[in-house]
This record gives sequence, structure tokens and C-alpha cells, in this order.
Amino acid sequence: FSKIKEEFEELEDAVKQQDPVMILCECSDLIGAIKHYTKDNWNINMEDLIKFNNKTENAFKKGRR
Repeated sequence: FSKIKEEFEELEDAVKQQDPVMILCECSDLIGAIKHYTKDNWNINMEDLIKFNNKTENAFKKGRR
């Protein structure tokens, strides 16, 4: 989890600097940290996370969760 936090903090710094290239790099690094965290702790891959996110997003669009 500390790696996710570290990457998020680096993303915050890139946003403060208004550096679009670094923002994209840090977004990518954040995805990688989340990917490894969920795989290592729950054996869940990114495709599963995306499916779950799509269900949540659809529920919000319909006004219920």
C-alpha cells in the first residue's frame, strides 16, 4: 500500500508543477502500483478491477449503487 501512496504523492507533485508528461507517467506508475497491490494481496488482476469499476460507474449513471 505504501507504493500506491508514494505514486499518488508523486502524481500530486506533478499536478502542482503542471507538468503533463510527468502527470501521465505518474498515472501509469500509480496503475502499476495498484496492479501489484491487488495481485499480491487478493490475486485480482486489472481486468477484474476494471469490470468492477464499470459496474460501479453504471450504477452511478443509473442513480443507484
